[in-house]
Amino acid sequence: MPEGDTVWNTARVLEKALTGETLTGCDFRTPRLATTDLTGWTVAESASRGKHLLLRLTRDGRPAHTLHSHLRMEGTWRTFGPEERWSGRPAHMIRVVLRTARSVAVGFHLHEVTLVPTADEGSLVGHLGPDLLGADWDPAEVVRRIASAPERSIAEALLDQRNLAGVGNLYKAETLFLRGLWPWTPVADVPDLSATVVLAQKLVASNRGRWLQTTTGSLFKNQAHYVYGRRAQPCRRCGTAIRKADQGERITFWCPRCQPEPASGGLAVG
Repeated sequence: MPEGDTVWNTARVLEKALTGETLTGCDFRTPRLATTDLTGWTVAESASRGKHLLLRLTRDGRPAHTLHSHLRMEGTWRTFGPEERWSGRPAHMIRVVLRTARSVAVGFHLHEVTLVPTADEGSLVGHLGPDLLGADWDPAEVVRRIASAPERSIAEALLDQRNLAGVGNLYKAETLFLRGLWPWTPVADVPDLSATVVLAQKLVASNRGRWLQTTTGSLFKNQAHYVYGRRAQPCRRCGTAIRKADQGERITFWCPRCQPEPASGGLAVG
């Protein structure tokens, strides 16, 4: 699940393979960039911003540019040796190929692939809230942003990248379980909004450097989550069957006993 930690980890993979290297060739399989040639440009930096990947490129005498991509649900970057066979995804999913003398980076099923002057990066990511894994992380600012819409559900508020950049459906569900919050709880009724925000950041940060997204502490995949992806399975705390329901444009998972609906609530979900 490409959330903030996955994108951060992907940026490190690209950093290791490409940073400091000059591109010897490229292939963009997207209409907007189909004729773009970055041969001769040097990869100066590989960075992440929430769920966005940013490859910053330089070339003598020209303004720096940034190659931006978004992984969404299925996107991934993989790196290979110059003569190594590409694997992992079908060839028809390839959107970007970047070649250097010592490596090849292949982007599969990428979204929003864009090339802009680095000075204009704000047009792509300037709307985002503080990055959970970035130098700008500021829990007080995140609380301020979330609290500005008190009637909104806490689940939707955590997913809004304008509030905080990097939380997706997995970390949303797990954070709310650990805080004992019903996903439809209005922001105004969350007892300690700051603690919820801080916990979300800690969960995402704890998985930097590894691909398994664990919130339980277990490194076994089938034991890594409390509620996410566990519909009808017993809660690890109380044994109650985990429930799943649509919430807005996404789905949510929760334990009806550990995360009880307030007595005044009237929303029936299954």
